[in-house]
Amino acid sequence: MENFTPWSALAGGALLGLSASLLMLFSGKVAGISGIIGGLLAPQKGEFTWRLAFAVGMVGSLFLLKPFSIDLPDLVSQPSVYIILAGLLVGFGTRLGNGCTSGHGIIGLGRFSKRSIAATSVFMIVAALVVLLRQQFGVL
Repeated sequence: MENFTPWSALAGGALLGLSASLLMLFSGKVAGISGIIGGLLAPQKGEFTWRLAFAVGMVGSLFLLKPFSIDLPDLVSQPSVYIILAGLLVGFGTRLGNGCTSGHGIIGLGRFSKRSIAATSVFMIVAALVVLLRQQFGVL
């Protein structure tokens, strides 16, 4: 476990939970990324501005991390076909699961949604299997 950093993971999780809670508390909106981005692509009246601000904040956070020397995954060194395939699979899974990991894992679990408990269980099990396959057999 050479890249496991519990303190930064804990801080990141706490910030995600705080931001999702604040968004729900002050606006009644759910911080599911796929839903937020989907709402940007098919905007409804009164929904575009907050969704755009959320998306800009997500992207802008990359620049806020630079002074703290926080390393992000190096996608440039990965073959483009892997990145495209991964994006398509995530999009397909998001549609199939009726929401993304942030929506189910952060908001849905906090609301004790049965669908979110099932979805989160499935994607955590699959993630563990992918890590196991990569570490043991060098596949995926």
